[in-house]
Amino acid sequence: MGLSHLGIFHTIIGVAAIISAVISLVKTAKIDLSLLTGKIYFYCTLITSLTALGLSSIKGVNPGHILALLIVVLISAAYYLHTKKQGSNRARFFENFFLSFSFFLSLIPTVNETLTRVPVGHPIAQGPTDPLIGKTLLSLLILFIIGAILQFRKQKSINNYA
Repeated sequence: MGLSHLGIFHTIIGVAAIISAVISLVKTAKIDLSLLTGKIYFYCTLITSLTALGLSSIKGVNPGHILALLIVVLISAAYYLHTKKQGSNRARFFENFFLSFSFFLSLIPTVNETLTRVPVGHPIAQGPTDPLIGKTLLSLLILFIIGAILQFRKQKSINNYA
């Protein structure tokens, strides 16, 4: 696949982040930072985003770097809300959204890199502009929007009982 040592490390940690997020979303309908899966997601996503800053085939700052920094801001804000705003029901809405949005944003380069590299030698997509990548990302965006609405409704229900 032509990955550097940093690229291999980045990929392994990124896969761990994605798996932990999926497990957390399936079990609790959110990425919960108080659970082990949420902690794994947070730390692995932080490491993956920071290592992404050292990976690029283009010189200088590029959209991938900006995306990585945005993800760091989102998960950091969610972590702050989780630790410093424990009693705030309103903060849970933002915490849930920031973590889910960071997960969605993480899937953008994941989809692109996976579909343009796998299977080795005969990738599914020919490049970032391949229609399959666009369709896949559109499907994920629709799932994210549906999931965010469901999370909002569930959190609202939780807040009404608190």
